[in-house]
Amino acid sequence: MLKLKMKKFILLTLLIGLGFKATAQSKAITTSLPFLLITSDARAGGMGDIGVATSSDAFSLFHNPAKIAFNESKLSIGANYVPWLRNLTDDIFAGNLSLVNRFSENSAWGVDLKYFSLGRIELTDDIGLPTGFKNPTEFALSGYYSLKLSERFSMGVGLKYINSNLDVDDSLEAVNSFAVDISAYYQSDEENYGTFNGRYRIGVNVANIGPKVEYTPGEENFIPTIGKLGGGFDFIFDDYNTLGVNVEFRKLLVPSSGTASTRGWFEGMFTSLGDRDFSEELKEVNWSLGAEYMYNNAFAVRAGYFNESEIKGNRKFFTMGAGFTAQAFSVDLSYLINTSDVNNPLENTLRFSLAFDIGEIYEDY
Repeated sequence: MLKLKMKKFILLTLLIGLGFKATAQSKAITTSLPFLLITSDARAGGMGDIGVATSSDAFSLFHNPAKIAFNESKLSIGANYVPWLRNLTDDIFAGNLSLVNRFSENSAWGVDLKYFSLGRIELTDDIGLPTGFKNPTEFALSGYYSLKLSERFSMGVGLKYINSNLDVDDSLEAVNSFAVDISAYYQSDEENYGTFNGRYRIGVNVANIGPKVEYTPGEENFIPTIGKLGGGFDFIFDDYNTLGVNVEFRKLLVPSSGTASTRGWFEGMFTSLGDRDFSEELKEVNWSLGAEYMYNNAFAVRAGYFNESEIKGNRKFFTMGAGFTAQAFSVDLSYLINTSDVNNPLENTLRFSLAFDIGEIYEDY
């Protein structure tokens, strides 16, 4: 038998598996591998986790891989670290490394490694004597390709290998699986609107399209296939001042019954759009609003709001953030203010991101 620390680990694992969506009247959808949904970069984190239709950067692979064909730098490298459940423990974290290479004016490829650690778990025997330690982890290694189909429109595709090893007492099997991402992105020309210039963007991404997985033989679980749709507009006041406003909508493309459904993963992805009445389907869509003010392409201030239905998880929070750029190096940070009675794993946590932009600048506008 495992002692209290082990029981605490099991509780945390269940919370993670439920996506922290437990409420008294909850009809929230649950999946396996929820770490795939963690927004770890601080730029998006400062705008309510928005990223599907923002301008391209080193972390575009998570939000919308099609954007990288519009990346301004030839080579972008990004890294971030996110403490997780900081109010309860100090050794659970998420992070990722990403690389984007725009090797021609019309195409780009990228690689991303997403990692999630549940910390060091102490194991004991039936009488409480220590028997060792384990460190349950999950990761996804992804490769992407994006191609411009016109001067303003691109599409992207990605393939990811997923590994989840949460076993600490030989009761759970390690998961090895794969998933596919399909995305599209449109960025308009800069146009004059009288007292200012402007540019708009539209993005869509269907991520984590893949088969069910089994932690216990015979018990299949959906992975978190998710659809994202968003748009943004840049108010370009002059060469030094730009204000971008963005909106994004997201929906899990798995059956409303979640892990209890017997549907196949491919069938479940399409039937998830109409397996409840229309009003409840709308409640399964969460949304964000975000804004980013940029001065001289060197200093950014950001703010955002994330909203989810009370019966579908009840995540609600404000975010704020800032960014600094010096030559090829940039650093971003963000902070989350929870406005829901449901605990958020990122409360009282700063998210940090570092990025390097190297090589020739491609002018798309």
